[in-house]
Formats: sequence, structure tokens, C-alpha cells
Amino acid sequence: MYFSKLLIPTLKESPADAEVASHKLMVRAGMIRQLAAGIYSILPLGLRVLKKVEAIIREEMNQVGGQEVFLPSIQPAELWQESKRWDFYGKELLRFKDRHNREFCYGPTHEEVITDIIRKDVKSYRQLPVILYQIQTKFRDEVRPRFGIMRGREFMMKDAYSFHTDEADTQKTYAEMAQAYANVFTRCGLEFKQVQADSGTIGGSFSHEFAVLADSGEDEIAFCNSCNYASNIEMAESKPKAGYERFPDPPQAELKEIHTPGKKSVEEVAEFLKLPRDQIVKTILLENENGLVAGLVRGDHEINPIKMKNLIGCEWLLPAAEKTINEKLGVPCGYIGPVNLDIPIYADQEVTTLGSFVTGANKADTHFTGVQVERDLKINKSGDLRLILADDPCPRCDEGKYQVKRGIEVGHIFILGTKYSEAMKAVYLDNNGKESPMIMGCYGIGVGRTAAASVEQNHDEKGIVWPRNLAPFEVIIIPVNFKNDDLKNTCESLYTQLKKEGVEVILDDRQDRLGGKLKDADLIGFPLQIIVGPKNLEEGKVEIKIRKTQESQLHPYPQIVNDIPNILKDL
Repeated sequence: MYFSKLLIPTLKESPADAEVASHKLMVRAGMIRQLAAGIYSILPLGLRVLKKVEAIIREEMNQVGGQEVFLPSIQPAELWQESKRWDFYGKELLRFKDRHNREFCYGPTHEEVITDIIRKDVKSYRQLPVILYQIQTKFRDEVRPRFGIMRGREFMMKDAYSFHTDEADTQKTYAEMAQAYANVFTRCGLEFKQVQADSGTIGGSFSHEFAVLADSGEDEIAFCNSCNYASNIEMAESKPKAGYERFPDPPQAELKEIHTPGKKSVEEVAEFLKLPRDQIVKTILLENENGLVAGLVRGDHEINPIKMKNLIGCEWLLPAAEKTINEKLGVPCGYIGPVNLDIPIYADQEVTTLGSFVTGANKADTHFTGVQVERDLKINKSGDLRLILADDPCPRCDEGKYQVKRGIEVGHIFILGTKYSEAMKAVYLDNNGKESPMIMGCYGIGVGRTAAASVEQNHDEKGIVWPRNLAPFEVIIIPVNFKNDDLKNTCESLYTQLKKEGVEVILDDRQDRLGGKLKDADLIGFPLQIIVGPKNLEEGKVEIKIRKTQESQLHPYPQIVNDIPNILKDL
């Protein structure tokens, strides 16, 4: 391909609204253009990158027995009402009506559609397992779309679904998918972690995310510095530090009211009472479909709403509004405590190890000291409810400690169980003729997110540094002066020969100055640059520059044609 024949509208400046490297550089490199908030047009070079991600995904999905389909993006409301997600999914679901006043949505995911297909066409255990996948446009009406194609409203996604007769077969496919995902992201040249995750609005009993480590990531990833355990911080398991003992209080510490005027925060109360923060227990009020609930956590820790939601087993859990708290409890925020609190109470496991502690007294400017769990509190359930911290002990090994880094979620796999098959009556007949619901798995990869994540990990001050497998072209040929007949003929001959060798090559045939062409080549991120100049050519040589290292060296011409494939293997 000749550079002048492609639409590559490079820019010198980044768009004003771009916050992260991938957004800035993909716009500047002429790969994407914004049409509306969170909605992007993909230009030729950008599409070449996405197609390469898709090709890698297809190869790995086919390898584990996936069959590709293409499903409608517009879905009828009836299917979502069957699965009970029509109202639960919230405002991210783009709903609309057709001319006949029938309700539809633009699919953010396809569990309902795929389940509808399988329940109609798969009847016997002999037809299972089945794995179907597609690569298709999705739409989620994000409140705050940002970061370019990393967090857009419209996006390209690979979603796969598996159907099984039993849990063992589901687990087998889940493990195969996890390995396939690891293969995909390894082939894309990414540094990533497979992390334990929450299933969110998709539902299901078990899930893992694949997160690319990058400072611009929206998620925090916790992983052990000794073993392979890793988790989204929302699901990271906590383990009390070794040697942690009950505080040396008397077995029957007296419950006392203490006047704490204007002292609401843990820091203020701890300073006022001359106590460490871990001897104070915070009472966090949240609200679910059944009303107010309280979560208890040590003063030096933070409550984890995802863990608490899972411990309770509720549909949703959100921080309670101050107005709701005042109306239902009549207690000013900052002084709420669990003693005689007439709502369900859930305690972090480390709260239950305290001998006695300080809490709010449900009265303005007042706290209790000497609070004891067994004597003074009615706890519905206790468990791991706190957010972990860096350097906390690993829950899976004796030596390790947590490290916390930011990550970009690029893939997510779920075991859905029978959530959708029971709701939508996707059943099969077993070998005894008995009807049973199918067990499902769900597996997603963000195609655009994967490309953007690659840029986040692979860039410098000059531009993008694409891994070879994702680069729009592997090689760019840059003549110092394309008007020079000798240079032009050499470049065109080199271009033709490399194409015959199967190398993805682009020839910069523009009449621009060399400096501008070199800047564009660095900005776009072609892994290998071949620079052809008159002086070197007279000596039978051309210059080769490696984009990643910026190293240059001279190679004999035309021997370079045979050398390029081997050089590319090492990039």
C-alpha cells in the first residue's frame, strides 16, 4: 500500500478532551475520529489493528471448538423481560420503540438472544456441549464515556457462550477458555493478569477478568508478590496479619457513653480519645431492595460494597442517602453505631476479633467505648467485608504480600450456571429422558479495548510502539526523496519484493520532507522502518530503524529483502 493512497489524517496536537495516551495517540495517528460522545469512526489504519486483534481471537476461539455466529444487535424487550434484566440492567440499556410501538434495546450483550437460539434448536444431551461466539458491535449508554475507544458507548466485542449438561463439563470449557484468553493476550504482546472478579450485571457464580497492567487503568488489581493469586480489588480476599491479637481489654469492659462534641470522622474521634484507628469501628449504612443495612469495619479499613452485597445475597446495594438515614433512623451521620440499631447488621471478620472498641452511640456528639460484639451487638452475619491494602498478607500463601496496580479490563469470563436457562426454559433431555436446565458459560473480550490497552503499554514520547502482531503494517519504506528516480525505483522494487515475501509493508511515497515522514512513522508506530537515502544507496546499503528501541543500522541491499523476515521475528 502507498501512504498517499490511504486516509491517514495525522495530527500534531492531541484533542483537548483526551485524557489517556491511547486516546491521544490513536487520534493523532489518524486511526479514530469521534462522531459523538463515546462513539467513534474507525479509520483505515485503526481498522487494520482491530482486524488483527479479531484474527487472533478467532484462531483461539476456533481452537477450543467455538463456532462463529452473527447475532442481531437489536433485541426485543420480551427476551430481557424473560430473564428479568429489562428493569434491573438500568439506564445503560438503550431502549426504544419501533413504528408499531414494540419495545426493543440495542444489545450491550447477548445472553438472552443466544439462549433463545439454543432452547429452540438444541434438545438432547447428545447435542451438548455447544460453544458459539461472535464479534460484533455493542452499545452501553455509559454515564461518562471517556478514554477514546477504551470506554466508549459503542464498541466492538467478542462474546462467546457455552452450554453444558453438568458442572464438570462447564468447568472444563471454562479452563480451556481461560487458557485461550491467555493465548490471545500473550499473542497481542500484552502484560496482563488473570484476576478473580465479580460477575456484576451479567450474573453467575464464578468469574475472572483479564486485566492489562497500565497506570491509566480504571480498575485496581491486587496480586501476590510470591504466588500466582490475583484479583480485582473489589474481590481480593483479606487475611488478618500474622500476630494480630485481641486487644488486651478486660473480658467485661464497661459500655460507656462519651461526649465527643463535633467529632464525626474516625480521625477526629481517634485523636480526641487518644486511640489508634483500629480500635474504632465504623458503621456504614447502605440500602438494598429490602431497605437499610449496616456494615461494620475497623476504623483503619474501608468497607467493600461488592463483598457485602455477595455476603447478604441481595440484588443491589448502594450507599444510603443522608436524607434516607435521617428519615428512617433519626440519627445524625457521624454518630451512628451498631448498639441497639434496629436494622440488619453485617460485620467484617476482623471486627469480631476485637476485644472491645469504640462506635457511634446513635446520639449527636456521642460515642460508645467498651463495645463488645457478643454482649452488645446483634450481628446477622460476618465475613470478609473490607477492601485489601498494599502489603496485606496474601490469603493463599504464607510468604506473599499484596501488590496493588492499576489495570485495564480487556476480557471477562463467567460461569453463569442456570441463571438464564432456568428463566428462559433452555432445557435438554438426559439419557433417561429427564428434562434439565442447561449450564452456561459466558466469555467476552473487548476488541477495541485490547488495541487501546496495547497503546497504553506500548508508547513513548514520539508515539505508538505497536507489537508486531497488532501493527497496521509491519514495515514502512521511507525514501529520503521520492522524486529521485534511483531512490524511487529502489523503494518500489523493495516494496514489491517484500510483499512477495508476505511482509505487510507500506511505502511512504509522499513528497514531504524526510523529517515529517519520520515523525509520522514514529507516531503511527510501524515496528520497522527502512530508510532509503542516496548516499547509503551508492554504497549498496539501506538504513533499518527499530521503532521500539530507536536503534538504527545499515544493511546491504538487496540482501535486506531476505533479512527482513528474520528481523521481524525478533520484534
